[in-house]
Amino acid sequence: MEVNNQDMNTRKGKSAFEYFTEIIGWIQIAISPLLVGIIIGAVIYFTKPNKSTFIIAIIIAIVGLCIGVIWATKIWKKKGTIHFMSRIMATSELDEKDVKQN
Repeated sequence: MEVNNQDMNTRKGKSAFEYFTEIIGWIQIAISPLLVGIIIGAVIYFTKPNKSTFIIAIIIAIVGLCIGVIWATKIWKKKGTIHFMSRIMATSELDEKDVKQN
């Protein structure tokens, strides 16, 4: 039985592996603003450690988490997190050098 490649490429469902990699990409995207929020919150807290700066630091970290979740979900719905991550990690400068050498 011959498999039609066009049918394989246009299917709507994703395999478990594809879904798993999208989740990993989502986590990586969501963690980035969270880490920025944690670092900013830590700087604020450690400059003058008390209850109020601790609460401000926690709020900043939560805002970073919320921004990360919203951003990662928006990217997942557009083209997919793995597509986004591959575009970020691409080294176009190196690719251009390879083309020039050949």
